[in-house]
Amino acid sequence: MRALLQRVARAPGGRRGKWLVLAAWLIVAVALGPLAGKLGDVEDTSANAFLPRGAESARVNTELEKFRTDPVMPAVVVYTGDGADAKAAADRTAFERFAPAGEEVSRPIPSEDGKALMTVVPLDSEDEITDKVDELREIAGANAPSGVDIEVGGPAGSLTDSVAVFDSLDSTLLLATGLVVAVLLLITYRSPILWLLPLLSVGFAAVLTQVCTYLLAKHAGLPVDPQSAGVLMVLVFGVGTDYALLLIARYREELHRHEDRHAAMRIALRRSGPAILASAATIAVGLACLAFADINSSRSLGLVGAVGVVCGFLAMVTVLPALLVITGRWVFWPLVPRYGTPARKPRTVWSRIGAAVAQRPRWSWMMSVAVTGALALSAAGVSMGLTQAEMFQDKPESVVAQEKISAHYPSGASDPAKIVTSTDETASVRTAASGVDGVARVEDDVDRTPDGELTTLSVVLKATPDSQAAKDTIDDLREAVHPMDALVGGTTAETLDTQRAADRDLTTVIPIVLLVVLAVLIGLLRALVAPLLLLATVVLSYFGALGASNLLFEHVLGFAGVDWSIPLMGFVFLVALGIDYNIFLMHRVKEEAGRLGHTRGVLEGLTSTGGVITSAGVVLAATFAVFAGLPLVTMAQMGVLVGIGVLLDTFLVRTVLVPALALDLGRWFWWPGKLFHRLAHDEPDTPASPSTTAPTPAHDPA
Repeated sequence: MRALLQRVARAPGGRRGKWLVLAAWLIVAVALGPLAGKLGDVEDTSANAFLPRGAESARVNTELEKFRTDPVMPAVVVYTGDGADAKAAADRTAFERFAPAGEEVSRPIPSEDGKALMTVVPLDSEDEITDKVDELREIAGANAPSGVDIEVGGPAGSLTDSVAVFDSLDSTLLLATGLVVAVLLLITYRSPILWLLPLLSVGFAAVLTQVCTYLLAKHAGLPVDPQSAGVLMVLVFGVGTDYALLLIARYREELHRHEDRHAAMRIALRRSGPAILASAATIAVGLACLAFADINSSRSLGLVGAVGVVCGFLAMVTVLPALLVITGRWVFWPLVPRYGTPARKPRTVWSRIGAAVAQRPRWSWMMSVAVTGALALSAAGVSMGLTQAEMFQDKPESVVAQEKISAHYPSGASDPAKIVTSTDETASVRTAASGVDGVARVEDDVDRTPDGELTTLSVVLKATPDSQAAKDTIDDLREAVHPMDALVGGTTAETLDTQRAADRDLTTVIPIVLLVVLAVLIGLLRALVAPLLLLATVVLSYFGALGASNLLFEHVLGFAGVDWSIPLMGFVFLVALGIDYNIFLMHRVKEEAGRLGHTRGVLEGLTSTGGVITSAGVVLAATFAVFAGLPLVTMAQMGVLVGIGVLLDTFLVRTVLVPALALDLGRWFWWPGKLFHRLAHDEPDTPASPSTTAPTPAHDPA
């Protein structure tokens, strides 16, 4: 690994290598760029893309594919208000052309209270469902009588509204993320040119990420869904910018010490490379641990995210150094790092923070734990689970339609549960299902596979499809029909299976992630105490972020609860990203402690990395905060949780808690590594500050 880093450091820092690296990236971007636009072609938008592997509801979806060569997805049109009869009858005639061969549009079904009509329109699911639903809505909305409300919902309407969210997700996220990163880089560097280089490098990384993801999905079975594809670009922008900030900060330091910018870049890469590599490895492997999750969307997000982190790492240690060396010192204008001048001011805000922590380290870390622990207490009151109506910040038409159906019909009428059974057992299954408490009725119409071996029954539930009562009914229904080897699926069953799989994934994936991150930290720091403490601080930070986010969800944003996927997704992202900043800090602390002694090393490490890590944390938090404005509540919650967690890590955990623990423990922080034993014998008494170290003369040819 050391040899690999040395070769990477020599390439972009060489006099010819920098041009070769840039040329290679340009060739890749031009030659493979067209493939980046094809990522949407390999996205899995099927019902099973967001379900657990092997779940009964997923098996039902697979079995339903056998029933007809032209699978049907119903749209449900709901009419409420006086005078809807004539409009519903006229619309039924217009809707007939949408029904596939052998299917027909239902007559308007009146509700028992006489206040609503419902028309079921079968649509061929192999056609463009969203286009058909848009046409249905246009027909239904035309010439509507005054006082009559018409909404198109049902499974087809829900799919259309969900697709509409994800269709705008990529472009909205990419534009917003790019704008946020550009503004923050301008503020950070206060240079009219320098900010363009990290952004350009991230652009190269984004193209490579999309190309690799497309190729892996097409030829290696990498699971990709619209959600993971949307998060992917935000992750690449966030981690790529973090690595750029760390590398540029170290390069700026070395330019003060070396006249030759090529030598400065080689040293900057050699010294910051291990921290960047360890960070990328931690995030990539941590996200890849989601491959052990049952829920397909979680697996997709983890594996796709790992690809993005690797591509971001490659770009930041190759093309960014090449661009920096090619442009020279002037790119930092007006704050050009002059050879022989101090790398930074003797007294900075970070040196003052370090001095304050050093005066009372034990009090500092105890107060930090108390603050984070107080926030974590709010996590105990998290209300888990969101209904379909609560999944959107603004209710789409399909949700309004479902609310109207629930108000005037048996709540499950628009989205019945599905039972798949052998044809021979149909009568027994019907009888068993009809006797389940919570079942409103079993529909008379049945559907059979072309070979006649399987039959599907539609079961209307009394409760709203995504309510707890409906989930309890699904459990009872499964218990009743499983003796006949029947399977129960449908929207309610899918929600129930996903909820239970999310609980299983928490207990399976979290221990794996913790062990992987611990192994990376031990390998980087060559110690045991420090990695264990660093991991504990990140876990504490996660619970603090979860508690703080819950307060915002409940009292500010008005969310009804937390989606089942958020605790696991938030944990993996925050542990992987949170440990990121501890790696940046402690790698520098270890370097300085070996030269200056433990106490001075901790303070010098905090002073050296304070500005860059804070900037990186703000950038990463801001990129994830972009999610908060999205219409999908799940994405908004993930953005808020990760953003708060990163800020908590940046301004409290990394700035106060970790340095205070290191100072309080002294050299035992590095037990049982070589540094622990070395500090016992040769810790210098009066070390020199690196900011005053004499520069190494070198020549920088024009």
